[in-house]
Amino acid sequence: MTTKKNKLPCTEEQIIVILRKNYSIITCEIEKMIDEILIHEQGRKIIINEIIKRSTLTNNNTQIIDGLIYQKIIETDDKQIIQKLIQKLPHGAINSKKLKHINYQNLQNLLINKEFEEADKLTQKCLCEIVEVKTKNKKSWLYFTDIQFISKEDLFTLDLLWKIYSKGKFGFSVQKKIWINNNKKWDKLWEKIQWLQEGTMKRYPQEFMWTIDAPEGHLPLFNQLRGTQALYYLFNNIEW
Repeated sequence: MTTKKNKLPCTEEQIIVILRKNYSIITCEIEKMIDEILIHEQGRKIIINEIIKRSTLTNNNTQIIDGLIYQKIIETDDKQIIQKLIQKLPHGAINSKKLKHINYQNLQNLLINKEFEEADKLTQKCLCEIVEVKTKNKKSWLYFTDIQFISKEDLFTLDLLWKIYSKGKFGFSVQKKIWINNNKKWDKLWEKIQWLQEGTMKRYPQEFMWTIDAPEGHLPLFNQLRGTQALYYLFNNIEW
């Protein structure tokens, strides 16, 4: 391998600038740039040190790009760098010990490993569990009257977990943005996120897509057979 190939594609300062940008979605160009940096040992060290530094801050500074990087490093063959990452960030890009109310670690593990179908099921259980804690009533699904019991903090956490491990493609806030951009028309939202097939709501689970190749906003799911009121109230709680 030539010296040119061994050379980092950009300086440490440029790498840090790339990592500190507040991306709403990770494009193919950004992902390719990260891949080129991660090829190099020095590049991996710079990237890991930066996301570890962010995770130690008291306020939530986890960025969408952190989740992508975490996934990519876990998937590499570099055992030494994986060990360092897991030693410093054993829970994932988000420190689940900082999260209140319920345990989101199992959900984070599923999303890190791109097990989106199981993560979707667990997300619905988490939402029900949040309401159960507040109301002391067992829940199998949510009505619009239940949404008031879901704190913005919990909703933000669930949304962030989905976004950072999907390159910014999935999450309730992503769905809300698409809904607003289509004049809050529910049928338009279903079309854009491809929950419809020939004008009819897709059958669960076989007709939905459970990979990162799904359209933007496709996941997580919400039971529209019970109407749109619950999702409407959920969207109203999203202020970020």
